[in-house]
Amino acid sequence: MSYRRAQSYLNSFVNYERLNLYPHKSRFRLERMRFFLRLLGRPEQALRVIHIAGTKGKGSTCAFAANILKETGFKTGLYTSPHLLDVRERIKILEKAEEDISRKDFAMLIKKIKPYAQRLRKTKLGRLTYYEILTAMAFLYFKQQKCDFVVLETGIGGRLDATNVVSSLICALTPISYEHTQVLGSSLDKIAAEKAAIIKNKTQIVVTAPQRPTVRRVIKKQVRKCGARLIAAGPAEYPGLTVGLLGAHQLVNAGLAAAVIRALRYHGVNISEQAISKGLKNTRWPGRLQVIARRPKIVLDGAQNRASSIALKQAVNKCFKFGRLILVFGVSQDKDAGGMLQELVPLAKQIVLTKSGNPRAMEPEVIKSLIKANGAAISLTGSSTDALKIARQAARQKDLILVCGSLFLVGEVLNVFR
Repeated sequence: MSYRRAQSYLNSFVNYERLNLYPHKSRFRLERMRFFLRLLGRPEQALRVIHIAGTKGKGSTCAFAANILKETGFKTGLYTSPHLLDVRERIKILEKAEEDISRKDFAMLIKKIKPYAQRLRKTKLGRLTYYEILTAMAFLYFKQQKCDFVVLETGIGGRLDATNVVSSLICALTPISYEHTQVLGSSLDKIAAEKAAIIKNKTQIVVTAPQRPTVRRVIKKQVRKCGARLIAAGPAEYPGLTVGLLGAHQLVNAGLAAAVIRALRYHGVNISEQAISKGLKNTRWPGRLQVIARRPKIVLDGAQNRASSIALKQAVNKCFKFGRLILVFGVSQDKDAGGMLQELVPLAKQIVLTKSGNPRAMEPEVIKSLIKANGAAISLTGSSTDALKIARQAARQKDLILVCGSLFLVGEVLNVFR
């Protein structure tokens, strides 16, 4: 099977990342994923897993943890979502370098999976999803590559996420706030409960970033229920940390990752502070306060909710010197666009509203209706290419163009420069 045919087959499965509306959470069923993995020989049982859920900073925290393990000499699998340019970015091996799964291995795994996916389709469990296929592929690949450790990022929530079939050594929870309320619930305690459900047994070590009181109570309740051990990571981890990613909020993610790695000692794995320091410093994570051009400076960031937009606003003001800020903004329909705009619009002297090619993208006219007047000129475009063109024409050499609101938009702009 060629890589092109493998991609085509994968894309034949329902992909909720590209749908306008998510289905009711009753449509997400771990029974289907478990049955599928049994057909494939239970590859997830061969893996030593660090499992990370939360709202803000999951991907960065995963990247930090994986890079620390790499610096220690461990062969480390990293599974994240979504991707920016190529679906193969989601499945990586970090050893001497960081490498996406090859096209050859990707196609080979799709070929292996295909007959079992077709067999499952005939059962009452129903057809697999795009995300379930990719998650199973990741487990197979990491087993095949004989990874020492695997770092898994959850997709949506945790309880019903396809990654939650694993029995992990360490669970970690990044800061939890409002997101995907139509699937996870309308209250913060319900959202927290969905995410804290990756805590499942007494052998797990649970490490949490600083959380709101409501979220802390939910996490502690789940820890007590399962008999697990809880470690709170906080400012005590931050002094002396030097990280390879911009923004003060990355210290929270780096501190959590460092605490996660230190917690491996409860499983007999001791990692030096030198390796932790080197791993944090050498971590790179595209699409997060990423500078892709200078004069004018162009910065990309995948902040997708209000809490992340607050962190982005603070980071932009602290990390960059610039004349005017030109905001290029596009967002998915299921996001809190109004809340994000409240944080970001006051920074801008000019605003360019746009949409990515993803079917879930909000129309620029709708985004405009959510903006409270601040005197900034507003332009509307139908594509990221046009938006970037308008922004670059308007910018002076000392200005800053900030592209944000959606990882799909960030990926498209990054692709233009690649």
